[in-house]
Amino acid sequence: MKHIKQNDPEVFDAMLNELKRQEGNLELIASENFVSRAVLEAGGSVLTNKYAEGYPYRWGRKSGELNYKLYGRYYGGCEYVDETEKLAIERARELFGAEHANVQPHSGSQANMAAYFSLIKPGDTILSLELSHGGHLTHGHPLSFSGNLFNIVPYGVKPGAEVFDYDKIRELAIEHKPQMILTGASAYPRTIDFVAFRKIADEVGACFVVDMAHIAGLVAAGLHPNPVPYADIVTSTTHKTLRGPRGGLILCREKYAKEVDKWVFPGTQGGPLCHIIAAKAIAFGEALKPEFKTYQQQVINNADALAQALVDEGFTLVSGGTDNHLLLINLGGEETGNPSGKKMEGALDKAGITANKNTVPFDTRKPFVASGIRLGTPAVTTRGMKEAQMKQIAGFIREVLDNVDDDEKLADIKKRVSVFTTQFPLYTDLIADAE
Repeated sequence: MKHIKQNDPEVFDAMLNELKRQEGNLELIASENFVSRAVLEAGGSVLTNKYAEGYPYRWGRKSGELNYKLYGRYYGGCEYVDETEKLAIERARELFGAEHANVQPHSGSQANMAAYFSLIKPGDTILSLELSHGGHLTHGHPLSFSGNLFNIVPYGVKPGAEVFDYDKIRELAIEHKPQMILTGASAYPRTIDFVAFRKIADEVGACFVVDMAHIAGLVAAGLHPNPVPYADIVTSTTHKTLRGPRGGLILCREKYAKEVDKWVFPGTQGGPLCHIIAAKAIAFGEALKPEFKTYQQQVINNADALAQALVDEGFTLVSGGTDNHLLLINLGGEETGNPSGKKMEGALDKAGITANKNTVPFDTRKPFVASGIRLGTPAVTTRGMKEAQMKQIAGFIREVLDNVDDDEKLADIKKRVSVFTTQFPLYTDLIADAE
């Protein structure tokens, strides 16, 4: 960071403060993680200088298959970024057992847009998970392109049990006859039954798309069912549990490959981010190593331990617990007298604990206020924390709830959290170099 410090002190100060925040805070946002130094270096490499519209292959006119021997770029000088993209593609295919992979989407949102356009047209009906029940913005929220361009029929979870009601989902599919059935979640703590969704899709003649952004790392490690054999197209981000750079990914059956590629480029975006694609290749390579499964198992173990410890501290959890990397605290509606998710998020932040407010099923509060707090264990697991530390974290969260309006107490908790995190260093060498 020395060059930033010399050339732009204002940006440098903001970056250094963010580095210190990550080092000193407890990062419990379920969609965040800490990348390896190798991924970090690739993301800031000279590959950012290269423009490479197109692909490191072309589709054969006669065979209809991609061919790495046919040049598919619109610019010269792409021979080395071709290599990194080929590595990312082949590693993604191996990691998830996919017939085709497109590694160019800049985000999960753009991956979803390309996937939808590859299978259906504007005005068609999509059956997807309601946002307040754990869904994604790009699965049909009216403020998203998806809610504006498609007719969205939402499904949710069962009251009480707060898990997917597959019988109800089937009833909705039969009633509305969607062209696409979509699943995947941003705040659903239970295992998703992709076989059940595939059967429903086949029964009503719909295509089936899975957004596995949150669970991709668990899937890669074989610790959550893999949607690739059942879905027509699978989308994902490459951060979150997958522990790669911020970006998107599309996996699909071979028969959709050419259409998917067309809708990524030139359909929805221009030149790829060559530096991020290289970082994706590195992250996929890391995920192919045996130690990645050990890591992901610890992510699940930690989530389960944190869930149990929170229950022991008196918290109510959506669906009673978790099967994956995240859990959702239900603080209750206004009638309970408990703070809202928004207020609790702010108090946690003052205590050095980073989490996010989140709606809970059948929430009576507005989304920007919400009645829940979403927590995840990928980032703290990356730092080396285990079950014993989850109990300590649950204790910190309970203290925050008990002192939600007491800034002095919250400041004291933050001091203790800072001491706690020093036992699990992250990028301390980067801070030393910067200072």
